[in-house]
Amino acid sequence: MRKHYDFSKAKRNPYARRLKRQVTIRLDQDTIRYFKGLAEETGIRYQTLINLYLRECASSGKRLSVSWRPVAGRGAA
Repeated sequence: MRKHYDFSKAKRNPYARRLKRQVTIRLDQDTIRYFKGLAEETGIRYQTLINLYLRECASSGKRLSVSWRPVAGRGAA
């Protein structure tokens, strides 16, 4: 390998923005703590671990069983 590489004429990958998209998501402290613990064990960033888990759920078609009643006075009328 060379000791020095010249990147002055390099171009950014035009497809890089299509690979991932930044989103804002609110997570419980316990969930964040869990993934940060896994991150320390594996050496993989916790955001990457969350993405890997969600990708696995999406690719396997995993569905949540959610059932709750809306709180009175909140939400759409």
